[in-house]
Amino acid sequence: MAESIQNRIENNIKSMKRGSIIFPSTFESFGNVEIVKKSLLRLENKEFLVRLAHGIYLYPKHDKLLGNLYPSIEEIANAIAKRDKARIIATGIKALNKLGLSTQIPMNIVFLTDGAPRSIIVGKRTIKFKRTTPKNLAVKGEITSLVVQALKEIGKDNLTDEQLKIIKNHLKLEKKEIIEHDAKLTSAWISKILKEE
Repeated sequence: MAESIQNRIENNIKSMKRGSIIFPSTFESFGNVEIVKKSLLRLENKEFLVRLAHGIYLYPKHDKLLGNLYPSIEEIANAIAKRDKARIIATGIKALNKLGLSTQIPMNIVFLTDGAPRSIIVGKRTIKFKRTTPKNLAVKGEITSLVVQALKEIGKDNLTDEQLKIIKNHLKLEKKEIIEHDAKLTSAWISKILKEE
């Protein structure tokens, strides 16, 4: 019985793109969750899958020189959010890093979410999902979302002209109506920066 479920899971995964992130819940229609978990464990033992974290597996892409190619922390976080039907926004140092305002790569990444708060350890890094208000997640623009979080991290009195210039360049790529919408959702000083030409 367990064997046939394992074969079904393996065949199903083979039809996916390499680099896909997989959860036991992906196969909940295949049968008992414990059998699914055992099947995934067996597939990991035979090196068909790689375990990224507790209950999170990777159908790895393989490179001749580099070996298995791993997804970014952000890709893993996005896959978890998609599974949980939750929204997430990168905060702090991650937002600064994505906008080119910091070269620091955070070991622990915090995402605001409307899903369940939790921490997930992936290798030596931690993804932390922090529950927030719907208002914080109502921003529509990917760029404005990062800019708002980056500005919160920098703080009103610490913003340099150089940082402001970089932020302005990013905002040029965002649609005007999105900036107008998102500026209403944040504090006055950040709103002013978003709306300035």
